[in-house]
Amino acid sequence: MLPMQPLPAPCPADLIPDATGIDAFNAAYKAAKRQQTVFVAVERQGHHWTVKADTITAPQHTVDDTVYHAVRTAVIRLIRSRQILPDSSPGPVYIVLYDIANEQRARELAAALHAALYADLEPLARAVPETLT
Repeated sequence: MLPMQPLPAPCPADLIPDATGIDAFNAAYKAAKRQQTVFVAVERQGHHWTVKADTITAPQHTVDDTVYHAVRTAVIRLIRSRQILPDSSPGPVYIVLYDIANEQRARELAAALHAALYADLEPLARAVPETLT
C-alpha cells in the first residue's frame, strides 16, 4: 500500500479519503496522525455512508467554543431533518455522522466539517443551512 499524500487543510470534498474497510481506515488515520492534521474520512456502510472526523490526530489543534457550537448545531439540524441517525456524535474531539444517503453528500459534509474544524464555518453553513430544520 502506498503512503497517503498529505491532505490540505481544509480538505476539499474530492480529496476526502474513502476509509471503507479496516485497512483503508487505518491507513487514513495513521496518515493524519503522522502529518498531525485533523483526521477526516468517509466510509461506506451498507447502502449508506458515514463521515468521521477526529482531532486527536492533531495534538496541537484546538477547537474553540464557536466552532464546537456551530458543529453541534449542524449535527442537530441534520438529525432533525433525518439526514443522519440520532446516535451521530457532534464532538468536540470525535465527530461521526451516520447513515448519509449517498457518497456525494457524505463528501460535502466531510469537507464542510473539516473546514469548520479549521475555523472556516462558511462551508458548514452552506452544507447545513438554518432552513434545514
